[in-house]
Amino acid sequence: MDSVEIYTDGACSGNPGPGGWGAILIYKSIEKELSGNESHTTNNRMELTGPIKALETLKRPCEVVIYTDSAYVCKAFTDNWVNKWQKNNWQTSKKTPVENQDLWIRLIELLNIHSVSWVKVKGHSDNEKNNRCDLLARNAIKVLKG
Repeated sequence: MDSVEIYTDGACSGNPGPGGWGAILIYKSIEKELSGNESHTTNNRMELTGPIKALETLKRPCEVVIYTDSAYVCKAFTDNWVNKWQKNNWQTSKKTPVENQDLWIRLIELLNIHSVSWVKVKGHSDNEKNNRCDLLARNAIKVLKG
């Protein structure tokens, strides 16, 4: 199975507001950058969209390490929030509907194809790839603003 590293980030100008996401896929020595935007979204939706779009580009099942600065995304898997939400019919521990359920479901579908592990990185720090993803996300927002 091929091994791929993915760095992702999401950003929003206002929350909600125009948003962008960025991702860098690394396979062997090859890097591919992706980015996109939505005119009205939230930061958390963009943080989820980055890994989704990156995983969707993979052409076959891979062993993947995803680096994100989003505790929201990372802890959903490392702390098993997603499993609890599913068992509780997509309700939080406070019995409220899980936000962004559509994106969580899509991400889970992709995780059933690939073997994925999650790594939380510190945002806006010294991680060059995370900083690059942040720039990709912010530049994607600028495209919307003209």
